[in-house]
Amino acid sequence: MFAEALEAILKDHCTPAVVRSIEEGASGLDLWEKIEGAGFLDLLAPESDGGGGLSLAEFYPVLLAIGRHALPLPLAQSMAARALAGDAGELPKGLISMAPGVTEGADGTLVCPLVPHGLQASHVVLVHQGRRRLVDARNAERRAYGAPGRHTATLCWAKGHATGADIGQDLGPDSGELEAWGASIHAALIASAMTRVFEMTLEYCNGREQFGRPLGKYQAVQHQLSVMAQQVVASSSAAQAAFQGKGQSPSFLSAAAAKSRASEAAVSVANTAHALHGAIGVTAEYHLHLYTRRLHEWRLAHGSEEWWNLKLGHAVLASGQGLSEFIHTLHT
Repeated sequence: MFAEALEAILKDHCTPAVVRSIEEGASGLDLWEKIEGAGFLDLLAPESDGGGGLSLAEFYPVLLAIGRHALPLPLAQSMAARALAGDAGELPKGLISMAPGVTEGADGTLVCPLVPHGLQASHVVLVHQGRRRLVDARNAERRAYGAPGRHTATLCWAKGHATGADIGQDLGPDSGELEAWGASIHAALIASAMTRVFEMTLEYCNGREQFGRPLGKYQAVQHQLSVMAQQVVASSSAAQAAFQGKGQSPSFLSAAAAKSRASEAAVSVANTAHALHGAIGVTAEYHLHLYTRRLHEWRLAHGSEEWWNLKLGHAVLASGQGLSEFIHTLHT
């Protein structure tokens, strides 16, 4: 029900034209206010606190709606931040993102590299000395990263500018929950965007004719489409599995497996889509790049497949199990 309601809002108000305008620097506050006013930010909060009380499995289709419309705002991160806050108190209104990591210099400077939506966020959740903190990003120096249209940025706070006496609002201890949320969110967004890319590519190949036949009738094209479909299904299955737990956060290893699988597939799917579309696929007017650019961006967000494969490898060795046994117990 919530996913369908969000889908309806995004279909009407997050059109490709709106996505392009926000990427080019227009404010997304009108779109944000429509989403916020409909009560979506608290979907993971308990019903007793006025939230939606969604389980992880019920939340997954909401993420698919966000990815399908290439929403250029940190809605998923803001919803997860409120879930991570727990009983720490009410969080401020506005766009909240989550930092993949943080370093503290000898002079007290804090640096959060490659924060998704770092150019837009008013606040950022980070982990500092084992505790989650909500830090005011409006006090930070923002350094844009990546191609035009991306909102990823490295955030830097001079000594004292991220703090009161403590570093931001204390949201409690963290034992990997923020990292797991960051990985699983982006795995779901990748899976959803890849599904849309595959649909666009399939539609194009079935409608575009070469030498009197639709492209989709050629065996070589069919093979590439079938490989794309395999990548999409495998990534979607891994992402969905990360949201099957009964806790309030995805399990760390399930999130690691999901992000690794989705990130690995993102490059292949994007490349094949552009190869099959040909010249039209790289034009600014065509919508394909709205999704393929995000596949590349989300692949790196909160760690690429290489980062998460290393985590999984260490976990396999530490478990003392064979690889097949480890995979069998991963989601149980």
